[in-house]
Amino acid sequence: MIVDYAAKVAHQALYFNAAQCCCAGSRTYVHAKIYDEFVAKCVELANKRVVGDPYDRNTEQGPQVSEEQFNKILGYIEAGNKEGAKLECGGKRACDKGYFIQPTVFSGVKDDMKIAREEIFGPVMSLLKYDCYEDVIKRANSSSFGLAAGIVTKDLTRALTITKRLHAGTIWINDYNTFWNQAPFGGFKQSGHGRELGSYGLEGYYEVKTVSIKLA
Repeated sequence: MIVDYAAKVAHQALYFNAAQCCCAGSRTYVHAKIYDEFVAKCVELANKRVVGDPYDRNTEQGPQVSEEQFNKILGYIEAGNKEGAKLECGGKRACDKGYFIQPTVFSGVKDDMKIAREEIFGPVMSLLKYDCYEDVIKRANSSSFGLAAGIVTKDLTRALTITKRLHAGTIWINDYNTFWNQAPFGGFKQSGHGRELGSYGLEGYYEVKTVSIKLA
């Protein structure tokens, strides 16, 4: 059951808002023991996702924001194919017109591939395999971005241990894309400076006065 749930979390973490979200979870690290099963679950979910008119109640994924972004995403998909990742599903235009892209899943992705290193901002899932936790922490932290991360596990102690070592501003455990007004949100590294929300988010609105007096 944990594999089913993890696949659903990963699916929503990426494809929410057609993956046009600053914290879209486009890189998913999966343990080798469950990798093949997880890939199959992700493909099943992607193939079931309804792409189309955003005004239709049944639609789950609308268009990309512009023709430029549409073409950019297709370019990333082409790069994934050229660099040796396995295209499991999707990878093409969806619908007869408009900037719609099929929910796409790549397996066999390596850390140095373009689709793993860069922010795609589109519905392209990269599934990477790992064998041990030390390895996956190091690889996850090798990214130049650090806005958000998610962990799905039955072992809460292990999850909390990993969160201390991940270089990301927000880390969800067994969930993704949940926000509270009280909780600061912002990134590490190239994902920005400062925070929104919470008491930290108010600091940008302060008017702080400094007074200096020379006594002698």
